[in-house]
Amino acid sequence: MHAGENGTIPPWFISPHTKSMPWLWSLILNPPYPIKHILLVPFALTLSVRAAENGWLTDYDAAAKKAASEKKPMLLDFTGSDWCGWCMRLDKEVFSQPAFVSYAKKNLILVKVDFPRSKPQSATEKKQNERLAAKYKIEGYPAIVVLDEQGRQLGELGYEKGGAKPWIAGLEKILKKKSP
Repeated sequence: MHAGENGTIPPWFISPHTKSMPWLWSLILNPPYPIKHILLVPFALTLSVRAAENGWLTDYDAAAKKAASEKKPMLLDFTGSDWCGWCMRLDKEVFSQPAFVSYAKKNLILVKVDFPRSKPQSATEKKQNERLAAKYKIEGYPAIVVLDEQGRQLGELGYEKGGAKPWIAGLEKILKKKSP
């Protein structure tokens, strides 16, 4: 929808309000930026807020500080959240289940290390995630790396059939190896 040839409001769009606020209609009809960019900003903010609401952090350094201060182990979820089928199953069958959410809230610091194909992600987060994948030698997704509160690796997990309770049991076996 564009303004008329000379930048005027098209005749079919005229109402009593268009005459009182021509600048607004000009902005609506001829936006200075592509609409898709304006729509992506709230979408990206929603993704980061959603991750934080579920207890997942995306800033590794902040998570490490939190783990040290709260004396809780960290769980790093290396995922391809918008393309990896096993990652989506793990999220649906384990991470989004009330049993895991409750357990994690009490016992873990959660870090989502995402490698999306179509979701927006900041350059800083991409660089951090690539660095972490190299550090922990991640070769496939999902890969769950369990660290103690000092950042020492205790073990790794992946997708396991059965839901949240068996998955938590596997996690607890790894946490029992925790260094003194």
